[in-house]
Amino acid sequence: MSQTYDLIIIGSGAGGSTLAQRLAPTGKSILILERGEHLPREAENWDPKEVFIRQRYRTKEQWLDKHGHPFTPNTHYWVGGNTTFYGAALMRMRERDFTEVQHAGGISPAWPISLTDMAPYYDEAERLWQVHGRRGEDPTEVGDEPPYAWPPVSDDPGVAALRKHWRDIGWRPFCLPLGVRVDEAHPLTTPCIKCLTCGGYPCLLKAKCDARTLAVDPILGLDNITLLTGRKVLRLDTDPSGRTVTEVVCQTDDGEERWRGDIVVLAAGATNSAVVLLNSASAAHPNGLANGSDQVGRNYMFHNSTAVVSLTLDQEAVRFPKTMAVNDFYWGEPDGSYGFPMGNIQLLEYMSGQTLEGQIEEYIPPALIPDALAGAVAERLLSMLVVSEDLPLPDNRVQVNREGRIVLDYTFGNLEGHERLVKRLKASLDGFVSHAHPLAQHHFQFDSLLPLYGTAHQSGTLRLGADPAGSVVDPTCKAHELDNLYVADTSIFASISAVNPTLTCVANAMRIGDHLIDRLGR
Repeated sequence: MSQTYDLIIIGSGAGGSTLAQRLAPTGKSILILERGEHLPREAENWDPKEVFIRQRYRTKEQWLDKHGHPFTPNTHYWVGGNTTFYGAALMRMRERDFTEVQHAGGISPAWPISLTDMAPYYDEAERLWQVHGRRGEDPTEVGDEPPYAWPPVSDDPGVAALRKHWRDIGWRPFCLPLGVRVDEAHPLTTPCIKCLTCGGYPCLLKAKCDARTLAVDPILGLDNITLLTGRKVLRLDTDPSGRTVTEVVCQTDDGEERWRGDIVVLAAGATNSAVVLLNSASAAHPNGLANGSDQVGRNYMFHNSTAVVSLTLDQEAVRFPKTMAVNDFYWGEPDGSYGFPMGNIQLLEYMSGQTLEGQIEEYIPPALIPDALAGAVAERLLSMLVVSEDLPLPDNRVQVNREGRIVLDYTFGNLEGHERLVKRLKASLDGFVSHAHPLAQHHFQFDSLLPLYGTAHQSGTLRLGADPAGSVVDPTCKAHELDNLYVADTSIFASISAVNPTLTCVANAMRIGDHLIDRLGR
């Protein structure tokens, strides 16, 4: 290709799209390479059978686990990346999350930047992504965060009852910060209708604040922005010195393409960004590009997450439940009886009958469950998610085998605090009943740890650090060993904290953007 761009961004998810949007007003020529296509807006977007049972939008590729067993990751390759399907929970990492933290299972390392560095970008990201919430309720807040520009999403009656119950037992639930374009004061014109198909689904109404809607679509008409879909990046080639990326090599339906850019930014996600660098081995970089430290692909994290599902005999008065969270146990037991971090509790999306069938298909084939039965069960469910910090362990890593297949070598760890929090949550639900049936004085609960294929929140494979010996990118997110290669996705996370990573990814992409604006010149 004859044209050389000022900037090439690989991936259009939360990090890549935000960075492109940040730099678009500079007039610099920007090429975005996305392996997926524009996801069609169609009735199937909101069809639970299509989304969760037939998995219409999920990748068909298979990765291997550490035993060589294949699995299909819960990954979506579309313009906007996985944010098209995320649950829109947008929380800041806590101040202490950026420091070294002792866990029961080991140490969560410090970042080379602090909350002070990130705070102005968090402020801006919350405004851009239209985060609805309320300050002053979350006990882990620093206390100087500005008020949210949008009010919290209101509780359904069933959630309001649970909120009151938790307050009655001494907990301090808060309004979960959500990126949804809802205006409850004007129900006839609000984009978000608080439907039953939010998290896990694309939004037909463009009411979910995702990368496609908020960052990609607004810049596509600009002369200096080029988005090419169907481009899977295979590798990055360098000059003979190995210090400068000279070409981005893509696979398309028509064969290989090569693109040149003064600056190249990886934003393909924690697994695929690492794979690109591993596949870019050369004489100058025999173990993979930017991998002199042997850290590329290592320290894979994706949260210890357990879904706790409570089943009652009565129908739950819940349509849009994901409006509440609890951080009382984020740093341990409030009374000091357990001094290690435990994590975050948040309510999950409404689970339809077909969603339920899809979630348990590993244990019961959907064909064996009548839709009417699944629907009746779903109407009596209240689903919650316990999220705890996964630790960056060098042996938890992404690799590429001799056949070119992605291998995710991962062992679960740091589960002590997580398991305590799950027990805490289940015990708190024992007294929460809306009926007096003698067989249902307690909720029936079941829980399961999110398995390996649940690759949401993946991070850490190209870790950020000041020391080149123990990290891949420097505090500006430039690769230590390259002059013009940056990374702008969650792979740079030194630790993952116990909150959803999207807002931090967006805020950090803005921070990288300001650095690149200075470097490129306005």
